[in-house]
Amino acid sequence: MSAIFAFALPGIGQSTTASAATARTPIVFVHGLTGSDSNFALIERYLRGEGWSNNELFAIDLPSKAGNQLLNSAAISRFVDDVLRQTGHSKVHIVAHSMGGANSLYYILNRGGIDKVDKLITLGGANRLTTNSAPSGIKVTSIYSTSDTIVSPLLSRLDGANNISVSLVTHIGLLYNSRVNALIKAALIE
Repeated sequence: MSAIFAFALPGIGQSTTASAATARTPIVFVHGLTGSDSNFALIERYLRGEGWSNNELFAIDLPSKAGNQLLNSAAISRFVDDVLRQTGHSKVHIVAHSMGGANSLYYILNRGGIDKVDKLITLGGANRLTTNSAPSGIKVTSIYSTSDTIVSPLLSRLDGANNISVSLVTHIGLLYNSRVNALIKAALIE
């Protein structure tokens, strides 16, 4: 069973349990190939500074660092169910990086996530490895960089999504960029 963590400091997890519904829709962070739940520590810190609380931010550590969609989508499904139970909400927002975008889309389209995800925001997502179109009923924002040499912008763009191109940001830099943070926040509050 995956543990649920919200970070108080970058890289240091603390288990959280909400006793009542949180004020905002919880956010689940999904990392990419060879990544971990700590990849989103700076984005989480930024969002806490913008008013989100620890019990609204959750990062999963996927079992397949090689991006196996069957294993990872099953883990995302269990994790999202745990977050919903803990927060009292019926839906989550997902923020995913790289292959985490493709894994999240696989969860949404094939593992019941269509009814449990309100918004999906991908950062340099390898989205088209799963689908060419944003899932119906979910607000999808794909943020990608024209300077990304790992995931081509062609893989990130989805029909029906809000596709946002940035420049001069590396693939990993999408996790550490103030412009990208502001775009994430805007997509979350739309």
